[in-house]
Amino acid sequence: MAITSSDIEYHVAGVRYAGLLYDDDQRGHDRPGVLVAPAAMGLGPNAKAVAHRLAELGYVAFAMDYYGDGASPPHDVRAPRLNALRADVDKARAIGLEALRVLTSRPQTDPDRVAAIGHCYGGALALELARAGADLKAVVAFHAELATPRPKDAQAIRGKVLAIIGSEDPLVPRADRTAFEQEMTDGGIDWRLYVLGGVGHSYTNPSVLPGGEPGMAYNAAADRRSWIAMLDLLREVFDDPSRNAGDVALSRGR
Repeated sequence: MAITSSDIEYHVAGVRYAGLLYDDDQRGHDRPGVLVAPAAMGLGPNAKAVAHRLAELGYVAFAMDYYGDGASPPHDVRAPRLNALRADVDKARAIGLEALRVLTSRPQTDPDRVAAIGHCYGGALALELARAGADLKAVVAFHAELATPRPKDAQAIRGKVLAIIGSEDPLVPRADRTAFEQEMTDGGIDWRLYVLGGVGHSYTNPSVLPGGEPGMAYNAAADRRSWIAMLDLLREVFDDPSRNAGDVALSRGR
């Protein structure tokens, strides 16, 4: 097994974006692809680690960039860019769709077997890609904000949806959960919402330590459970390249 990573740039409205493609180049072509949308910190170690792990399991994984230049910008730069994306769903969807095009255009990727996953804002972006009608077999959102300015667009979702949040996540109030459930139901979507009891925001990020910002902390058990739930869904929608994907994940303590 030889996991390689390749920098790939793409452009939207004159802005250069740069993502990382992770792949085991010994596994051949026509394999399922997974678009990885990073958390609000941007394309940093966590998103890269997730994409690398997916590549180890046989997927072609593209860790996308939505800030520009493939960077994880400092907070004073990142915050206004993130707020601008949240306020402009068309722009966010356009960036995500172009990143998805990068993934599906690779010769090793089967364009008919593609999923999108994301953490924090990346999870919200993955959901918006689905609402935009992207040809995704599955979408998985980890500790993502569930609210959308266009709930009726759920009718355009073409794949299965899994959202996994903590019951104590300050960014996802109970009203948003209820609205999400109604949105998915009204759209006729095959959906599931897993609520992890006693868990807050950023539960998949080991760098978020308890005692920092209220309601935000890494939770190893929640991280492991949500990863396995994602792999179960990927196995469900794909002819999975690794029958023992869940066992591999567990063996690494995730």
